[in-house]
Amino acid sequence: MWSIVALPLISILLALVVGAFVIVASQLVLPGAQLDLLLPVTAYSALLQGAFGNFDAIVGTLASTAPLVLGGLSVGLAFKAGLFNIGARGQFLLGALGAVAAGITLAGSPSIVAIPLALLAGFLGGAAWGFIPGLLKAVAGAHEVVVTIMLNYIADGVITAVVGGPLRQQGRSEAITPDVGNAALPIIIGSTGHAGILLAIIAVVVIGWLLFRTTLGFEIRTVGANPDAARYAGMRPRVVTILTMSLAGGLAGLAGAVVILGVNHLMTPSFGTTAGFDSIAVALLGRTNPLGIVAAALLFGALRSGATLMEILARIPKELIDVLQATILLFLVANPVLQRLFRLRGVKSGLDTTETLTKTYSGEAVVQ
Repeated sequence: MWSIVALPLISILLALVVGAFVIVASQLVLPGAQLDLLLPVTAYSALLQGAFGNFDAIVGTLASTAPLVLGGLSVGLAFKAGLFNIGARGQFLLGALGAVAAGITLAGSPSIVAIPLALLAGFLGGAAWGFIPGLLKAVAGAHEVVVTIMLNYIADGVITAVVGGPLRQQGRSEAITPDVGNAALPIIIGSTGHAGILLAIIAVVVIGWLLFRTTLGFEIRTVGANPDAARYAGMRPRVVTILTMSLAGGLAGLAGAVVILGVNHLMTPSFGTTAGFDSIAVALLGRTNPLGIVAAALLFGALRSGATLMEILARIPKELIDVLQATILLFLVANPVLQRLFRLRGVKSGLDTTETLTKTYSGEAVVQ
């Protein structure tokens, strides 16, 4: 177990140390401010209290974790096939758009009908946005990193055009959609714990079963490890690539649907969260394993959930969370340095995505 969790744990602790230095150093730029060396302790205590201090805080953390789990599964699944899905954000947005469109249409229908159909629309919206780079990768060898990044920007434009046009609520001066009504996810725990939490748990079980207990999962992992060997064994890397990217897009789209149906209940042209890009860090920190992704998503969800109280009590901006997350990712990528620095023997270098990154940027992962 230590060989698996050592590097992620060290990366998190080092990121907290860096964050403490940032907090202390930030006081030096304020004229007349007294240097408080214990401010990092105050900030981190408030962060922990905001995330787990009481029952409502815990429920809020779980609600923040749910879309990160789904997004992390999206990126992790693509990594298993040797694909780097940078487009989780765009797929998230299209899934949210599909969910809100279906929710508005079915707002007056019974919840037992409206909710599943709205979730399905979110999944299909994300899957369609994942299908595009998968198809281009398989047919033309187009780099999925470039394609998905471009699709992220296109998704922003689509959201602006649709929300400000066909889905715009009549009689409002600002562009905003109507409420999803009966398509909203029910609250199952506390005051904010919507059913998306349960959906995320189910997704973890399903993806774990898919990857490690099915023929398709074996093909996905084989194509990711060696496309030539997979082809020689009678597998079809092109089909697997398209299917994997579509499934990954669907999971990210489901994350967007959960946020819309469980939290926002409507959409504006500026709709967007950090969940799309956070999903990449979650997948890396969780080593692309479904259970690891749950743990990483819980950490990131706690950071986001507790940031508000940290800003109130310690007067530390929420942007510190972005610094912590980026620093964690930086230390994860620099795992060979950490292994030498801490003399970690027998510890796995961790990111089975490292080889994926190397292949995808050297052009070796082009599917033939």
